[in-house]
Amino acid sequence: MKPFKVAALQMVSTPRVAGNIAVAGELIAQAAMLGAKLVVLPEYFGIMGLKDTDKIAVREADGSGPLQGFLAGAAAKHGVWVVGGSIPLECAVPGKVLNTTLVYDDSGRRVARYDKIHLFGFEAGKERYDESATIAPGCTPVALDTPFGRLGLSICYDLRFPEVYRALHADLIVVPAAFTATTGRAHWELLLRARAVENLAWVVAAAQGGVHENGRETFGHSMVVDPWGGVLACQARGAGVVIAEIDPAVQKKMRTSLPALQHRVM
Repeated sequence: MKPFKVAALQMVSTPRVAGNIAVAGELIAQAAMLGAKLVVLPEYFGIMGLKDTDKIAVREADGSGPLQGFLAGAAAKHGVWVVGGSIPLECAVPGKVLNTTLVYDDSGRRVARYDKIHLFGFEAGKERYDESATIAPGCTPVALDTPFGRLGLSICYDLRFPEVYRALHADLIVVPAAFTATTGRAHWELLLRARAVENLAWVVAAAQGGVHENGRETFGHSMVVDPWGGVLACQARGAGVVIAEIDPAVQKKMRTSLPALQHRVM
């Protein structure tokens, strides 16, 4: 397999879906012009509402809707694989949605779906988050074989649960996220590099990065990490494209010289 470029797209999404789609389209086009073959959008790229329930109002049925149509169209238009961050999909639980990553190949065909398993909860002083109030959890880890190797899917808070990544057996891990500034400063890079090292895998982390209209501040620092834990590229804040070249031969050499995955006994 030849070297190829990947891009983590960073956004500061708003409550307006149409505007967010326009920004995401521009970033995908920019990434494609820079030679990326796989692009990853952040969690909630389509909406960061003024209140948590806003995402329920724009939820889509599985297989149709403006967000899904955009993702499929952008992949086909630019001839790139698109990992669609996360979008709100309908679920059977009243008053809740699924927080879902969809993957489209370079023809615009949907090839994978992952529903976020771990739901974020955090309380420190006046800062409080409870995703379980509006989101129903998924239950199944998802990975798929692609031209880039085995691609493992995860979303944001999943990053704190290493057993998820062990189950993926992935060569390349994607982490769309909207990490808070508080937890991000303490743990974001640390956890990304740990997951890369543990699995001797590339990690492409696409984040929300800035102050949103609802007052929430997301940490940003979208990055690409190599299987040795080295950060190849990073953007601290604001919308942009974080691009890096991935060389599968480098990963093969690392896994040969340190065959930790073969040494597992549990």
